[in-house]
Amino acid sequence: MIIQGEVYVTEENKIEAELVEEEQEEIREPRAADSAEEEATETAAEAATTEEEEQVSVESLSQELAEKRDQMLRIQADAENFKKRMERDKAKLLKYAGENILRELLSTVDNLDRALEQGGVEGGDPAQKLEALLAGVELTKKGLNTVLERFEVTPLDALGKPFNPDEMDALTMEASEEIPANHVVTEFAKGYTFKDRVLRHAQVVVSSGSADKEA
Repeated sequence: MIIQGEVYVTEENKIEAELVEEEQEEIREPRAADSAEEEATETAAEAATTEEEEQVSVESLSQELAEKRDQMLRIQADAENFKKRMERDKAKLLKYAGENILRELLSTVDNLDRALEQGGVEGGDPAQKLEALLAGVELTKKGLNTVLERFEVTPLDALGKPFNPDEMDALTMEASEEIPANHVVTEFAKGYTFKDRVLRHAQVVVSSGSADKEA
């Protein structure tokens, strides 16, 4: 018998206690193994779930990226089509830019044809034929001026005015008692403006002053 403090422990009791301890240890070991296996299984399941979620996220992003790319391609195609359509419209406008004014001028051509027909009639009084021809030409000129005014083409008033190189071209100079020096004496061809710019310069003769001053 072994005495430990106040407790009396026999050899048999000690052996029995050791056996009980070994049995409990054997029970604890499988439980620990089972717990470790369960933790490993849970960890693997969580990893698999995370991998699946990542895979779904990658697929979703890839699909979204493909949709955005398709949208950009459609926008680019629409922009190219719009650009080509605008270029075609611009070319068409430039090609037929004078269509309206030319259509208006056709009536002037008709008036000229009628005036020539009146003047070219055989027989009759020559004076009446000339008068009819002049009336037709006058009517044609009036119609042509109306067309020009409609398109904002107006004649320049140059006769007797100071010479302006921005609106006039001087053909020559001549002495004049009535017109001061550097003023327009004669107008060979009338000048015109289109809106706010000179369409054609007037062809003029400019006064050099009186003949006495020249001498």
